[in-house]
Amino acid sequence: MNTSVDFAVAPPRTIVENWMRHFQDWLCYRLELADGSGTKFAETPWEHAGGGGGRTRVLQDGEVLEKSGVAFSAVWGGLTEKVAQSLQLPDRRYFATGVSVVQHPRSPRVPISHMNVRYFEAGNGEAWFGGGLDLTPIYVDVAQARRFHEQIREVCERHHPDYYLRFKTWADEYFYVPHRQETRGVGGLFFDRLTVGQDGSFEELFAFVQDVGEVYGRAYQAIIHDTRALPWSAREKHWQLVRRGRYAEFNLAIDRGTRFGLETGGRTESILMSLPPQAEWHYNLRPEPNSPEETSQRWLRKGIDWLHADAGAPLQ
Repeated sequence: MNTSVDFAVAPPRTIVENWMRHFQDWLCYRLELADGSGTKFAETPWEHAGGGGGRTRVLQDGEVLEKSGVAFSAVWGGLTEKVAQSLQLPDRRYFATGVSVVQHPRSPRVPISHMNVRYFEAGNGEAWFGGGLDLTPIYVDVAQARRFHEQIREVCERHHPDYYLRFKTWADEYFYVPHRQETRGVGGLFFDRLTVGQDGSFEELFAFVQDVGEVYGRAYQAIIHDTRALPWSAREKHWQLVRRGRYAEFNLAIDRGTRFGLETGGRTESILMSLPPQAEWHYNLRPEPNSPEETSQRWLRKGIDWLHADAGAPLQ
């Protein structure tokens, strides 16, 4: 994905907003190709009460992707006092733009995935980038997790030697469901408030965020290609619905982006786009000992070195 910008001409917020729009287009195109059904993303434009708005795109009932969402927004206005205090902002004016992505495949052999990249300007002139990406397999494939982490490490090392370990550890902490005492999946990257001037120049931080978005698109397209034809059973589909329920618990109870969107008057349908089309909850459900489900669940913990993991499930 190549977009040329003149940093001397346009203000930073315009540069980032334009890239976010192009990135949404690029990613939707790649996902439509990967799905292969000919199903297209349907777009819903929306306006924000304070100013700006966005366009939410959802692909439903594809061949591989039962529900795929790619949402762009660029909004501004005034934060509530509560939100401004939580962000430690003395000035409640803000501008925010970003792209948020979630994939809920039809097959339990194709992992759920998430990615978002964002840029925020506060009224006092402070500006920062944030983002993250992670993989939530229904059945953990160690080789797949290793390759995913190798790809994101390569991106991180192009920009800073400490980024991978720092942001991988942050992802382990963030994508954690404390009431279940398990991670959401095999992790990835999470970073927030990479502040312009403090953590790097605008150009440096923006380049990193662009690479994070692009590695996600290429890596997930390859995962779809490698897993779409794998066979699966009714038992495995049932386990997928259970794991989707855990995914929904995280997004509704823990995810900061969901909370920020609801508290700033965002469009509810776009904010809750990340929820799966179907999920199940069963009272006190426990997988059978030494079953594929139980083995996968034992991988869902913090601190695993996926770059050197082997196929033997870790003991807990």
